[in-house]
Amino acid sequence: MSVQTPLFQILFVKITIIDILDILLIAFILYKLYYFLRGSRAAQMALGLFLILFISMIAQFLNMAAISWLFQNLRTIWLIAFVILFQPELRRMLTHLGQSRIVRFFIKVTEEKTIDEVVRAVAELAKHHYGALIVMVRNTGLKNVLESGMLLQAEVSAPLLVSIFNPRSPLHDGAVLIQDRVIEAAKCILPLSQDAKFDNSLGTRHRAGLGISEESDAFVIIVSEESGKISVALQGELIRDVSEDQLRDMLQQAMNITRGTGTAEG
Repeated sequence: MSVQTPLFQILFVKITIIDILDILLIAFILYKLYYFLRGSRAAQMALGLFLILFISMIAQFLNMAAISWLFQNLRTIWLIAFVILFQPELRRMLTHLGQSRIVRFFIKVTEEKTIDEVVRAVAELAKHHYGALIVMVRNTGLKNVLESGMLLQAEVSAPLLVSIFNPRSPLHDGAVLIQDRVIEAAKCILPLSQDAKFDNSLGTRHRAGLGISEESDAFVIIVSEESGKISVALQGELIRDVSEDQLRDMLQQAMNITRGTGTAEG
């Protein structure tokens, strides 16, 4: 049976396999757009854009020549405006597509380089007693946290992370958000843990790291400014005094699980 062979007919419209694939592809693209825009300020801009497109379609349907002419002449400007307005979201979406299992299967992309850079940076930060709070995003999206900080969109590197948390840096307060091998933002504000059993000898940095781990599946690394010790917050649990090798093993396990290649979860 050819892909152009009609499967069924609705009124005068014949539906083929290509038509069904076309509809499924459009539905997938719209879902992904919704996934990346929901809960962000860009969602309001997208709503305004769709409203303009809807008015354009109504104008053409009603044969409103003046409005239709205006919208047709603004199409090129709309395309440029779309790319400018939604540049961060488009970049995250393309990065996400590049990290998909299908792409990773063919090009064998690995998280090892990111993990090596993060571990190297944390060891350097601990050595100099630079307080640090690093959030490795896994499955749970953290758009609200992302938008509370300063967008960077930079490739993960140890020197950059060390410079961010240098006490002289204006970005050293708050958390760094890392997702898909990219430092998304710095100086992010995290929710504080309300756990009554929290050790009060620890500071706000540890409480914030534990707080975000209670609300998401993020892998959080905390470096104490006072002691230089490394802690990890994961799934509402704070693991203190972690060595460099232990941190590497924990990161590899956590990131492999979230990418669907580990054994702890399906």
